Amino acid sequence: MTFKLASQSFQDGDYLGQAHILSQDFGFGCAGGNQSPQLAWSGAPGGTKSFAVTCYDPDAPTGSGFWHWLVVNIPATTTELPLDAGNPGKPKLPAGALQTRTDFGKPGYGGPCPPPNDHPHRYIFTVFAVSQEKLPVQADTSAAVVGFNLNFNTLAKATLMGLYKR
Repeated sequence: MTFKLASQSFQDGDYLGQAHILSQDFGFGCAGGNQSPQLAWSGAPGGTKSFAVTCYDPDAPTGSGFWHWLVVNIPATTTELPLDAGNPGKPKLPAGALQTRTDFGKPGYGGPCPPPNDHPHRYIFTVFAVSQEKLPVQADTSAAVVGFNLNFNTLAKATLMGLYKR
């Protein structure tokens, strides 16, 4: 069985809806709902002890992309994150899951908000099947360190790409 990621919120390659775009509260000039999309996965390989989910924009004009969401230590029994699970003010993540610091400077989902009139940016949502129950990271751990830990502990990964342009 192949490890797959799907969403009821968008199809691979589609533009993300306004509900998932960064809200005005962040001050980047967007006015979306800032809700993380619903994500569901299947076909995890044997030996999976937890999952991680990330959202990354490789097109951000930073020289290193932009991390919009990182969640680790999702229990191996979990196969779905509901709509708005990335909202740190709402307890929608499974017990034990940990959101870590994004490039917005804090944990939690931060939606797309590329510069005006830039080309469409790609938002890569990835689910990782992880060989460890808990990664040695904290809520304030940087995305680079989370990625380092995932690099050495990933059994398989699956992705979906959403687009956004303003």
